[in-house]
Amino acid sequence: MKVLALGGAGATGRVAARVAARLPGVRELVIADRDPAAARRTAALLTARAAGTGARVSARRVDVTDRAELHAALGEMDAVLNTVGPYYRFGLDVLRAAIRTGTDYLDICDDWEPTVAMLELDDEARAAGVRAVIGMGASPGVSNLLAVRAAALLDTLADLHTAWPVDVGPEPVDAPPTDPDGVPAAAAVHWMQQISGTVAVVRGGRIVQRPPLEQVLLDLPGGHRGTACTVGHPEPVTLHRSLRPGGDAASLMVVRAGTAAYLDVLRRDLDAGRLSNESAAAELARPSLRRILRAGARVLRFGSPGTLPGFFAAATGTIDGRPASALARLTGADALMADLAEGTGIPAALGLAQLLDGTVRAPGVHPPETAVDAERFFADLTRHRPGVGVSVELGV
Repeated sequence: MKVLALGGAGATGRVAARVAARLPGVRELVIADRDPAAARRTAALLTARAAGTGARVSARRVDVTDRAELHAALGEMDAVLNTVGPYYRFGLDVLRAAIRTGTDYLDICDDWEPTVAMLELDDEARAAGVRAVIGMGASPGVSNLLAVRAAALLDTLADLHTAWPVDVGPEPVDAPPTDPDGVPAAAAVHWMQQISGTVAVVRGGRIVQRPPLEQVLLDLPGGHRGTACTVGHPEPVTLHRSLRPGGDAASLMVVRAGTAAYLDVLRRDLDAGRLSNESAAAELARPSLRRILRAGARVLRFGSPGTLPGFFAAATGTIDGRPASALARLTGADALMADLAEGTGIPAALGLAQLLDGTVRAPGVHPPETAVDAERFFADLTRHRPGVGVSVELGV
């Protein structure tokens, strides 16, 4: 098959393209980027690494804001792997273009707002015969599949939380604040979007919007106990539709109290219009003394992460009518998550493998948990990153 790696010259795109170039179903891989020189460099590097054992790799200039250019590129491809962010700006338009051109689609969308809008394109995608998987990275992506593993242990499902570490444990996956040239990284800009305004969570089995950085106290199997903070991410939106938790659900950050307090200061200034997403992201790299002092005055309001694991999904419910809880966590995550691009790009490519070989069968717009085979995914992940696995614990 012919695959367009859209944004393939970016940090995450390069990792995803590197893995995708060696997938059995990929005959041709086109590195597409608005910077054609960067696309050519990436294509040359992948060609040298493949040494004749992988797909034929080429480069192409594609600016996703140029509708004609985007449609022309997609129209020549069987599938597109879209790593162009932030998705709250570009995700919906690229998916619409893929549906119009009949191109199968996979992305790493980590913004909840466009996730809602993308899911609403399900009828159009099915009518066009297009298979689309959205949010297949680390979080969302791996986190959704961990949620599937945890929920499967219970007869009924009440609460369901997914979590990723910011500055705790051996495998923190916080966003790098700046690119090498000093410009705020796209991941950091996305982060600021998702700690401001309101975010989607599930309360009492229903989607509601709440301020981010609300604290959730978790008491998990295996003696894992502590406090984590809510953040805007797609998991509660999609898991609400697919697994139907009857209680609460949210995406959480496992974060130290001091960091949470500083993020809370940024949140308030974002909401007041004193910062943009970009200027707030810059503050992550160069915190101002005034904001540090304001955060210091708020730190005691936030609880400790305690002994919570780093990257996990936790579920509560019942087994045989009795209360029970389940924990599915990524083990050896430091081998994968130490580099955010690796931790996101590798899962995206492994999800693409299932899209290309027909494991993802039904046309439509799907979240990872309804399209990707979790057992196969984690087996493939272990092969690509020996030492990475899944631990599942049950508490009754």
